[in-house]
Amino acid sequence: MEIKDYIVFLCYFVIVAGYGLYIYYKKKSASGDSKDYFLAEGSLTWWAIGASLIASNISAEQFIGMSGSGFKIGLAIATYEWMAAVTLVVVAIFFLPVYLKNKIFTMPQFLSQRYNGTVAMIMAVFWLLLYIVVNLTSILFLGALAVSSISGLDFQACMIGLAVFAIFITLGGMKVIGYTDVIQVFFLILGGLATTYLALNLVSDHFGGTGVLDGFGIVHNKAQDHFHMILKPDNPNYIDLPGLSVLIGGMWVINLNYWGCNQYITQRALGADLPTARNGLLFAAGLKLLMPLIVVLPGIAAFVLYNDGLFQQEMLAGGELNPDRAYPVLLNLLPTGLKGLSFAALTAAVVASLAGKANSVATIFTLDIYKKIFDKDATEKKLVNVGKITIIVSMILAIIIAPYLGIDKKGGFQYIQEYTGFVSPGVFAMFLLGFFWKKTTSNAALFATIGGFILSILLKALPNYMDLSFLASTGFSIPFDGVYEIPFIDRIGFVFIFCVIGMYIISMYEHKKGVVTKGLEIDATMFKTKTGFAVGALLIIGITAALYTIFW
Repeated sequence: MEIKDYIVFLCYFVIVAGYGLYIYYKKKSASGDSKDYFLAEGSLTWWAIGASLIASNISAEQFIGMSGSGFKIGLAIATYEWMAAVTLVVVAIFFLPVYLKNKIFTMPQFLSQRYNGTVAMIMAVFWLLLYIVVNLTSILFLGALAVSSISGLDFQACMIGLAVFAIFITLGGMKVIGYTDVIQVFFLILGGLATTYLALNLVSDHFGGTGVLDGFGIVHNKAQDHFHMILKPDNPNYIDLPGLSVLIGGMWVINLNYWGCNQYITQRALGADLPTARNGLLFAAGLKLLMPLIVVLPGIAAFVLYNDGLFQQEMLAGGELNPDRAYPVLLNLLPTGLKGLSFAALTAAVVASLAGKANSVATIFTLDIYKKIFDKDATEKKLVNVGKITIIVSMILAIIIAPYLGIDKKGGFQYIQEYTGFVSPGVFAMFLLGFFWKKTTSNAALFATIGGFILSILLKALPNYMDLSFLASTGFSIPFDGVYEIPFIDRIGFVFIFCVIGMYIISMYEHKKGVVTKGLEIDATMFKTKTGFAVGALLIIGITAALYTIFW
């Protein structure tokens, strides 16, 4: 990067930091209420909620990892984004009303209110470990790796710099996070689109076309095998995206668990009224449809150029082709000034995600562990201070342990999916039945959490002890490194079904024994939507269906 790039980046930093301070002092609560600090109760608008959701979700693993997957697999990896758009509509209609009607502000609080304190405390500790050891570390590590490779700055210095920037925003509370995320998303999308524009222009110029539209046409013609959303069993990447399972199988469990049962995601909407929260999720769904243009298409363009002889050395890491190099390679080709803008976009994605996750760590620890175990009579001001200390401690822990987890060897996207995928089926089953079936018992919830985790490990290890080739004709077993394995997404679907059946049997048995359960307050009117939202939701679903039809 040159001086102009650093000036552009400095402008981004000053704008975000200055606006954050402005929001902090303008909307600071005189009472120092903890819910106001952690949830920005009643303060966030629908556009701030939607932008904050996307800013927390999109990070280095999308920019680097999904572009790499675009290079390797193609548009099929966009199913994580486009299915998320439909999922957000489902969460807005069916999940949000349950949370808001029952005044639920944290996920452990829901478990305590619906089941019991034991289930809630077990999951609170688990979520803390997951957010710090898996989420914070992977985003911080991958973000620093990307920033370091583009800027030439020291890797450790980049880790510390990103962490400090994120802490600065997070200490201001959810209001500051929510409103600064609007700016972060602006830079994220603008810088991302600049990189896509460059990539398509490069393709166009290289093959004698004119402009980005020609570039897209050439990319589509030169890499037609990269523009299929539903992969066939003979595709070498079927193990990652097993055909129709991305539409009717385990992908639903992954998405609904992530967007509907995840503290750092749902937290953005829990402080608002229902219409505002729903509109925020709808806005986020619309932005989700745009994301593959930013995080997948550049990778496919890089693949076309690589196949025609460009980037032969740049795409190598350790002497081998590394698809995750695609996005950094493209960024380094940007002209001066524009490179600084894209650098700011990548930094915005990393910092916003770090801030969102750190705030959720602080919320869960303060409200669900500290207040319940260590100081039940803590004042609101003390709870806010404990939350701020937790933010700093969690970020320091992430900086210390991130280099020792082998994140660079696994790939950040795969690293997160691998570790969360062992527990997401059980957690989602526990939430789903807890929402909509009043007979669900606490023991059934514990079974789903523990039993689902154990079964996930068993199915992962099963190919080492049993030949699964007999399942090959069904598509549920694919040869991978010489061994027939169950695709990751299918495994999640199987475990979820197992958990639901187990929970049903246990709950019915205990119900007959006279066990009393604590159902939530639910009625049909909660799920009615306003006309404007209904039209927007149908539009999102229609566009998604059209995209899958066009690129089937």
